[in-house]
Amino acid sequence: MGVEGTLEYISDLLSSVKKKKKKKQIQTVALKIRMDCEGCARKVKKVLSGVKGAKSVDVDLKQQKATVTGYVEAKKVLAAAQSTKKKVELWPYVPYTLVANPYVAQAYDKKAPPNHVRKVPATATVTETTIDDRYTNLFSDDNPNACFIM
Repeated sequence: MGVEGTLEYISDLLSSVKKKKKKKQIQTVALKIRMDCEGCARKVKKVLSGVKGAKSVDVDLKQQKATVTGYVEAKKVLAAAQSTKKKVELWPYVPYTLVANPYVAQAYDKKAPPNHVRKVPATATVTETTIDDRYTNLFSDDNPNACFIM
């Protein structure tokens, strides 16, 4: 094995020791959880606080929302929340200013908090709404039989 081979072996050995694990980023995971009372909220908060890496847990009973902040993964937080036997999903709402078409049928939700709509893909267009073409054509200027009262 010669001197060069020995130096190469030691160099490879030292370089493998110096490799560090990638540090996790602090994340905020928001969940929509069906909670009926303060007892449910306490139970959810206790379970989510037990998730490894969770730094803070906020539970909003009125909005049915739980927010976990820390070095956590969304899948693990979701799994922990599902262990409470409550209906759980990732927070589906975003401010309506962030959605291209906030009035698309898929985005509107009566249960959404004020000034929020459901998160929909950017491919959702206004043509996918429930507007019927015969009503839009009924009052069109191109239609000679359109309503002439207007």
